[in-house]
Amino acid sequence: MPRHHEHRVLPYSAEQMFDLVADVGRYDEFLPWVSAVRVRSDTPTLAVADLIVGFRGLSERFTSRVKKDRPSAIDVEYIEGPLSRLSNCWRFKPHPDGCEVDFAVDFAFKNRVFEMIAGQMFDLALRQMIAAFEARAHALYGSSSSSAFSAA
Repeated sequence: MPRHHEHRVLPYSAEQMFDLVADVGRYDEFLPWVSAVRVRSDTPTLAVADLIVGFRGLSERFTSRVKKDRPSAIDVEYIEGPLSRLSNCWRFKPHPDGCEVDFAVDFAFKNRVFEMIAGQMFDLALRQMIAAFEARAHALYGSSSSSAFSAA
């Protein structure tokens, strides 16, 4: 069902953007609709986490495996929850103005109600999610790479 690809050049380093996206345990601090996170395990190359996501009175838990290839890639594999599939990848590449960020997501819900809501709200939800990551980068690293610091 919903698929999306986003490409941005942001004024932060690939390492900074990697650190921000890889820090799944803090998603509930800034991502819309994520109400809780439980990180089951986390190493430099792999994390497993449960996220509680809620929208319009509906709430679901899903578990994913996050493969990390610092500083260039993060791939999310779906383990269990309300989805029938999830493919989510982030790519970070140095750029003269900071970092090229490529984000792609493809997913489908098992539940038809969630599928209908996702279909209707998908573009808005993704815009808000991407804006939340950008706002988080700005809050952590400042407005440019020259004033940025690493969270790691």
